[in-house]
Amino acid sequence: MTDTVGAEKQLDPVWAWAPYEPDARRPWDLRWAGHLYRRAGFGATWEQLQQALKKGPQRTIDTLLRPEADLAAFNRTYEQYEEAAAGSIDSLRAWWLRRMIVTPHPLLEKMTLFWHGHFALSSAKVGSPLLMQRHVQLLRRGALGRFEPLLKAVARDPATLIWLDANDNRKARLDEQYARAILETFTLGPDKFSPQDVREAARALSGWSVFQNEFRFVEREHDAGVKQVLGQQGNFGGDDLLGIALEQPATARSLVRKLYRWLISETDVPDDGLIAPLAAPFAKDYDVLKLVETMLRSNWFFSLSAYRRRIKSPVEFAVGIVRPLEELVPTVHLGRDLAALGQNLYQPPSIRGWPGGRMWINKATVLGRSNLALALLAGAGAYGDKIDPAAVARRHGSATPQAAGRFLLDLFLQGDVAAKVAEGLLQMAAAPAESDAPRRLRQLAHGVVTLPEFQLA
Repeated sequence: MTDTVGAEKQLDPVWAWAPYEPDARRPWDLRWAGHLYRRAGFGATWEQLQQALKKGPQRTIDTLLRPEADLAAFNRTYEQYEEAAAGSIDSLRAWWLRRMIVTPHPLLEKMTLFWHGHFALSSAKVGSPLLMQRHVQLLRRGALGRFEPLLKAVARDPATLIWLDANDNRKARLDEQYARAILETFTLGPDKFSPQDVREAARALSGWSVFQNEFRFVEREHDAGVKQVLGQQGNFGGDDLLGIALEQPATARSLVRKLYRWLISETDVPDDGLIAPLAAPFAKDYDVLKLVETMLRSNWFFSLSAYRRRIKSPVEFAVGIVRPLEELVPTVHLGRDLAALGQNLYQPPSIRGWPGGRMWINKATVLGRSNLALALLAGAGAYGDKIDPAAVARRHGSATPQAAGRFLLDLFLQGDVAAKVAEGLLQMAAAPAESDAPRRLRQLAHGVVTLPEFQLA
């Protein structure tokens, strides 16, 4: 892929966040369509890639942001399934993975996963699959809405209070852990407040508690005295505290930086000059959809500074194999395999969520990813014969083994792989007997999805 325009060398933020318009130096092609679907979802089917080429980048982004499908009906159906599955975390995890695989709105699930890492509650401590199911539904409803109502809902969520030991939050026994999480993890970020701010914030939150798995405010346990938090003074309660945190410029900057890492690049630390044009308007309304839209449409998103600059999480890796191959697999088993690779949905490892980045890749996890891919593509065993790369290739007009091999390279990597590597992989498709071709294509698909390039989003 050729480099982008020279503006990247001396970056102009105005250019960076202006909408991408294809030209001779940056043509809209299969590689950029694949890049868009990896970041705004979990990879594309062949039909989606072909539609993207016809529509162009901006109309494709329109579809990802606001799908034409009946989302309300889809969500109602899956919420019923998830409510029925709320007896165990295994079942909830399985239904969420299934949802990621078949959803008509992949960006919504991708952003729900983002918020699951941002707020990072774990069922291991909450102890109630029902509360965790309600929590993730809350994240999904607010994933592409405004951050203010999402923050207020999460702060009052019984699962949040239990997770942070704040379910019995009394003025005589303040919970500074809860207050610190709101300031450091949920809003401002680290080093943007003082220990005194934490103590005063804990006073503002006193009286918030949980009774019979429901939030309640116990007025007699609320500290009604004057507090001084983040430079403001008053008789503040919990909602006042959240409002004050949202007024701090650091909150908008912190969230923009997190979303930059999620959608654009985790290999560079953007300077304040690049973040400021997004953070300033975001601070006015905290409209997440608008911010995500600006990022996805931008020149900077469609630049080499963003291309393959994120390591896929285990969930992104696995769903990125299954979804393009247009089938479902047993997701209870998949959830357990992903937990073994370090991403246990409903159980982030700490209040900071999953570290991501290079933490996903080591000798053990590289082998684990290879073994999971092998199991998914095997045609037998734990995942059965649900996935058949040869059948998908035939469905899209690639009937010969060689054509099917090229199809799989384009489907998973959009052809963006070194010629020698591609040639070696295509030799796998050359079966001595026609009957052996499906097995060879499974081997080829496994070879493709274990390449370093496929580990990158």
